[in-house]
Amino acid sequence: CAAALLEKLHGLGLVNSRQSLAVCESISAAAFCRRRLPCLLVKLRMAQNLRHAVTFVEQGHVRVGPEVVTDPALLVPRAVEDFITWVDASRLRQKVLDYNQERDDFDLAA
Repeated sequence: CAAALLEKLHGLGLVNSRQSLAVCESISAAAFCRRRLPCLLVKLRMAQNLRHAVTFVEQGHVRVGPEVVTDPALLVPRAVEDFITWVDASRLRQKVLDYNQERDDFDLAA
């Protein structure tokens, strides 16, 4: 049971090592809050602050994997953290691509 608990906590990103149950004592509510989607958007520099990140999520500008997420309370596991992106039809994505001069000519026609 201890190994399963440590594996689950490590998969959620709440602990860094799977060595002993002693690390489970140090888990706080702040650790859960840091794994929420808006906090990760700020960490990935997709938003300037938490208020903007919550707004982006609620308006449907962010997807995790193939699914559009509108719930800012979503806990993002480690395995899915790399798949946080903008929605293809998002105006924010278009602005970022324009700024980086990476926008495709096909997107301009649409």
